[in-house]
Amino acid sequence: MRKTRRRISLHLHKGWAKHVRSAVLHAIALSHYAIMHARGRAANSLSADVRLRVEKERLQYKDAAQQEEIRIKDARMLQIPAHQRPRYLPTERMAILELKAAQGWSLAETARRFHVSTQTISSWMKRLNEEGPQALVQISQPVNKFPECVGYLVRRLRVLCPTMGKKKIAATLAREGLHLAATTVGRMLREIPSLPEPVKTTEKPSSNNAKLVVAKRPNHVWHVDLTIVPITSGFWTTWFPFALPQCWPFCWWVAVVVDQFSRRVMETATFHQQPTSRAVRTFLTRIMGQAGAKPKYLISDQGPQFKCDAYRSWCKHRRRKITPRYGAIGQHGSIAVVERAIKTVKKNCARLLLVPLRPEKFRTELDLFTAWYNESRPHTTLRDRTPNEVYYRRFPAVRKPRYEPRARWPRGSPCARSWALTRGRTGARLELNVEFLAGRRYLPIVTLRRVA
Repeated sequence: MRKTRRRISLHLHKGWAKHVRSAVLHAIALSHYAIMHARGRAANSLSADVRLRVEKERLQYKDAAQQEEIRIKDARMLQIPAHQRPRYLPTERMAILELKAAQGWSLAETARRFHVSTQTISSWMKRLNEEGPQALVQISQPVNKFPECVGYLVRRLRVLCPTMGKKKIAATLAREGLHLAATTVGRMLREIPSLPEPVKTTEKPSSNNAKLVVAKRPNHVWHVDLTIVPITSGFWTTWFPFALPQCWPFCWWVAVVVDQFSRRVMETATFHQQPTSRAVRTFLTRIMGQAGAKPKYLISDQGPQFKCDAYRSWCKHRRRKITPRYGAIGQHGSIAVVERAIKTVKKNCARLLLVPLRPEKFRTELDLFTAWYNESRPHTTLRDRTPNEVYYRRFPAVRKPRYEPRARWPRGSPCARSWALTRGRTGARLELNVEFLAGRRYLPIVTLRRVA
């Protein structure tokens, strides 16, 4: 039997070659949209096997993206000849050897990952015991009057909790009895080149002609606001109309209520899409029932959920008698209290983990963060006290007797911050213990204990 072949010709646009790169990006963006939508539905499946396969696929997706990112960066470094590449500092060489020991890498594997030769890694290992300023491998040493253990505690805390600034480190250690000034912590952190001091951002105070509401006690003034927490990179897409919807499975809508006097997060709630005014009112009613109290003022932005007759009528009901207040439109800092809490949620929680697609898992993460935020995180505005200490009127841990690591420091002399009595004898040797709430590395709980 004779076979015939037919040719199929495609009539392409004359200038199709000019749009190849744009077409590639559009195709990838469309596939990302389809994958996120399918993964979101499968994450809520009743079958445990389906949920496990979705979790495995998500991790593989992230690993592939990270590998491609590393490949691009390595390709750029390999274009430079070996003898012209920047040399590692002595402290960086020690960090590389520590990572090699922690990961169990061989000499060849370590050399391949850091773009050096095997003989170079071998020479570092052989010259570990060199001393002096010209040593090939060095460990940074403290250059202040405090004992070496104090500098080690500060640096290890910064390594284990990279999101904490110098003020937060000083406040956290003060709660455990070791009082240091923020300038001292900053001086210790500047000794490590790989960990620069965080950059300060100054915000101009907002000018508002309306009379400001100042909280005088807990449950006097509450703040409420809505925010969007993206699920991984769910916001990014290039095709219309896929760039418009802000809803699950691309993001979670989160409602946050904060007590102004104590900075305590009263409660949070999650929604698949932008909540209605009715949903927000139901959420606020549930909070008041759990807290057994209601605020006198309730401050919010001028969103459609709050700037409506139904919300105002709900506030002015005879059982509540709440005065609604609104922030200025387009004015940054008009509802700064709740905005600062939301910023901490996004920075410490959403950016340091893969935001779950399942509502139960995301609800668990929010509950853990709220418990840590209220109980273990000191606030500068509250004079290094935690929200729960202010809300429940507890004795602040920062005022408890402190450790004094300087052996010759007079016991009655004032300490760096939040003066407190000296605990035991001076010249204490301390051990740093950093635990993580429910294994979440972005929720550190710091404790100190005296060692012999």
